[in-house]
Amino acid sequence: MSALTVEEARSPETAPDALAGFTIGVTATRRREEFCALLERRGARVVSAPAIRLVPLAEDTDLLAATRRSLEAPVDDVVVTTGVGFRGWMAAAEGWGLSAELSEHLTRARLLTRGPKARGAVRAAGLNDHWTPATESCEEVKQHLLAQDLRGRRIAVQLHGEPLTGFVAELRAAGADVIEVPVYRWLPYRDTSPLRRLVSQAISGGVDAVAFTSAPAVLAMLGSARADGLEDALLAAFGGRVVAACVGPVTAQPLVAKGVPVLQPERSRLGALARTLARHLPEHSVTRLVAGGHELEIRGHAVAVDGELKPLPPAPMAVLKRLADKPGHVVPRSELRTVLPGGATRDSAEHAVEMAVTRLRRALGPGGIVETVVKRGYRLATHRGDGL
Repeated sequence: MSALTVEEARSPETAPDALAGFTIGVTATRRREEFCALLERRGARVVSAPAIRLVPLAEDTDLLAATRRSLEAPVDDVVVTTGVGFRGWMAAAEGWGLSAELSEHLTRARLLTRGPKARGAVRAAGLNDHWTPATESCEEVKQHLLAQDLRGRRIAVQLHGEPLTGFVAELRAAGADVIEVPVYRWLPYRDTSPLRRLVSQAISGGVDAVAFTSAPAVLAMLGSARADGLEDALLAAFGGRVVAACVGPVTAQPLVAKGVPVLQPERSRLGALARTLARHLPEHSVTRLVAGGHELEIRGHAVAVDGELKPLPPAPMAVLKRLADKPGHVVPRSELRTVLPGGATRDSAEHAVEMAVTRLRRALGPGGIVETVVKRGYRLATHRGDGL
């Protein structure tokens, strides 16, 4: 890996190594390669763990039934929640020979698009959109509709992978005849092992952030952790050192509901999410100190020594982070044993600590950064204190 200067690290919008030294878990399925590339171009180490898969319902009887019901009478409003979903609906209708009739009905309706992608899909189909909320949220769409007299209005709601139970119930309570249009469905990813590994990495501190691009992916990760009895530990990790980064408020909602602090970009876009991470992690997830006369920047899996980035294996990094928690104070070997990855007996753990310190010193390069205090343990040479 190329050297990283401190000045470059603090210019994330332009520095190609803004995320160097950080590990980010990515749960996306759609556009996964694109998003991973955005992070890797900024120097991040990416752990890909697809959480869900999208299953089109072109052959689904529920979608056909909803389409036919929409065609039984004029539709007053159509809520378009996703661009991919709307395009899928139009493609399915074409396959059934219902495309022209559906387009005619939609032309006469008010099309409420949840965001720019949905609006773009509507316009690409040669239709006119009526209104798009500033927040790109279903909640604002719902409030926009509820502010009107909905008695007797026929409203088609294109679902986005999961039921909008509360949304639909409130419209019906207001007197609307709601048609739910299930265009596709989210299912767990076929191979769940990468997601389960990511849960373990988040809990152990093996990743610095986990990025989510859909609410179903959040629910899938929480569900995977729950199945293994690890949900509380995962939530604790997200409440601590691991950043939960979400592309927008809809994606963030399941985490917010559990009290998890969430990092979000101002605009719900993949590029904006990558830029937000590139600003946030160097500012908030870096420990900066001076030891042995050298400037250290401790990141997720690397340390910058006088501006030069040096990747570290898990054991030496775990030792360095624990020493940095108490700069200048002696940390006994018995305490350092507890942070080493994997289990070990007392004797082997004692040796493992010594080996981790040796590898840490070798990786850091300059001498004098990590000091040995005979019969007591180790410390970073900041000399801010001398007690345990």
